[in-house]
Amino acid sequence: MVSVIEGTLLYKADENKIENSEYSRYKKWLKEKYGLEFESHQALWEWSTTETEAFWKSIWEYGKIIHSKPYDSVLSGEKMPFFKWFQNAHLNYVDQVFRHKEQKGPAIIYKSENQKTQSISWSDLYENVATLAKYMKFIGIQKGDRVVAYAPNIPETVISFLACASIGAVWAVASPDFGLNSVVDRFKQVEPKLLIAVNGYQYNGKVYEKLDTIQHLLEEIPSIEHCIIIQNVGEKPALKSSNTVHWEDALKDRTNEIESEQVEFSHPLWILYSSGTTGLPKPIVHSHGGIIVEHIKTLQIEADLGKDDRFFWFTTTGWMMWNILVSGLMTGSTIVLYDGSPSYPNLSALWAYAEEVGITVFGTSAPFIDICFKHNFQPNSYFKFPKLRTVLSTGSPLSAACFKWVYDAVKQDVLLVSISGGTDVCTGFVGGNISLPVRAGILPSRSLGVKAESYDEEGNSIIGSVGELVITKPMPSMPIYFWGDEDFSRYLDSYFSTFPNVWRHGDWIQIHEDGCCIIFGRSDATINRSGVRMGTSEIYKIVESFPEILDSLVVDLEYKDRPTCLSLFIVMQEPDKLNDELNQKICDAIRENLSPRFVPDRIHVIQEVPKTLNGKKLEVPIRKILLGMPLEKSINRDAMANPKSLDYFIELSKSYHTN
Repeated sequence: MVSVIEGTLLYKADENKIENSEYSRYKKWLKEKYGLEFESHQALWEWSTTETEAFWKSIWEYGKIIHSKPYDSVLSGEKMPFFKWFQNAHLNYVDQVFRHKEQKGPAIIYKSENQKTQSISWSDLYENVATLAKYMKFIGIQKGDRVVAYAPNIPETVISFLACASIGAVWAVASPDFGLNSVVDRFKQVEPKLLIAVNGYQYNGKVYEKLDTIQHLLEEIPSIEHCIIIQNVGEKPALKSSNTVHWEDALKDRTNEIESEQVEFSHPLWILYSSGTTGLPKPIVHSHGGIIVEHIKTLQIEADLGKDDRFFWFTTTGWMMWNILVSGLMTGSTIVLYDGSPSYPNLSALWAYAEEVGITVFGTSAPFIDICFKHNFQPNSYFKFPKLRTVLSTGSPLSAACFKWVYDAVKQDVLLVSISGGTDVCTGFVGGNISLPVRAGILPSRSLGVKAESYDEEGNSIIGSVGELVITKPMPSMPIYFWGDEDFSRYLDSYFSTFPNVWRHGDWIQIHEDGCCIIFGRSDATINRSGVRMGTSEIYKIVESFPEILDSLVVDLEYKDRPTCLSLFIVMQEPDKLNDELNQKICDAIRENLSPRFVPDRIHVIQEVPKTLNGKKLEVPIRKILLGMPLEKSINRDAMANPKSLDYFIELSKSYHTN
């Protein structure tokens, strides 16, 4: 494989593919219904972000959103984030899913490491959801109650979520690779009544028992009144308390009727967690209606998903892409689940799965594609992928070389779309669709309905230069609130404290005149590992619990076309006492209490952590320095309590090869 220049044309769909896409059908519908005609995608995007109400009304109508009560107005309010969408409409997420319940073929195809591929029909999925919802009601779960799951990407997790949503309860999930403290910090905030958990999980050929963790969760979170245990590995576990049942027992009293609770458009659907740099993880609440209309737009129109598709994304339940994957059911697609390591027993695991089950839309993370590229692995030497038509990538910027790898090593006539979005909105801000050419390293367009702009430090919109990714018009899937943030102070501080009434996301972006974009990575201190984001405070809490460590600083060096590196800097009681044993203890503590994803790549001993005059750790400026950005644009020494502490990082940046 040869290198490729950024912007090189790699693929353009033929007119027949474009004409037969859902995207083109939507454009034709706009012309027939409203007399609207657009000569280019850029023109359609301009309309979608200028005529905000008309655009989202069209999504409601074109997507044939199932509802029991119509809306009075599409959008009301004067400024973000205090807009109201589709006021007085009543609906339920599961109604959008089960309008397809009579469909033949599988609703879910699933596989775990070392196990054969299995499937669940639409009718069986419906009955399982109905039965679990009946049990939830029997034990007293009501509209507004919280149901949490400590479970991997398996069918039982999907069934649990849909049952929860059907009765208007609020869902949250954590992947079982998250350690006890990390899970407690998330779940305890929302005071759940029901915990659904696996007895263990497998990854990379190893089995990890989780019964002790479940017991600790029940002890640490007193609001939990009931627990359902899923036998995911090994033998059927013994139950330790009277309020705990096996999954099979919860589904004994069968029914095949779902009485979905009709909720307001803004009723909470699920809670996702994305951490800031201080305090507990942010419990981000999304609404039934906001997710429905956003995911219909994203998946049906932009990703071209329909009833003939088999939609896959390699994801854990701890990443928002699991939620996106489940929403594939709303389009009538078969969703394809995989639980395990993407490289076990080797790099062909996911590609073999794609060939076996006929995946049409293959979603993954940029780091996985990068690993395949760097190992010079060529899936098309072993597989032909006759059904595969689209590869989707997100989680971090995809390099031009990795773009080229997909066409050299996977399939020549596939649509590759690199997407950038966020847990905060559970969707994409920038991406592409079948009508746009694929150019190496380039994201072809901002997403429909997303008024994404690039701002300089003074808050001016800029074209052609790297700036802060901001959103200047409201989106339906913006959070309705953070759980427990009654005065919206944490919400406003997270997104609207930099630019008044403008959403600042925390990514670097460059937008060109033709609307195409390049994402350069995080502009803030949030740590992003394969799409799962974590606040630095969660790492500090673990690291600084060691008596040998006085202070610490953690920096995630993620930037376009540069190797990612999670660096931990520690101030020690005795600087010369960092040895292999302590190093291992630090890594083990992060692995066990947080997640293996956030184990540092490098640990350095420093004399002091750079801080502001009021004692705040200077994470973002240090990150800029280590990425090789000019010192004068990275930090103001006069605003520092200890400016000499910068010298170490200036020298270190030379060894990071980031100039």
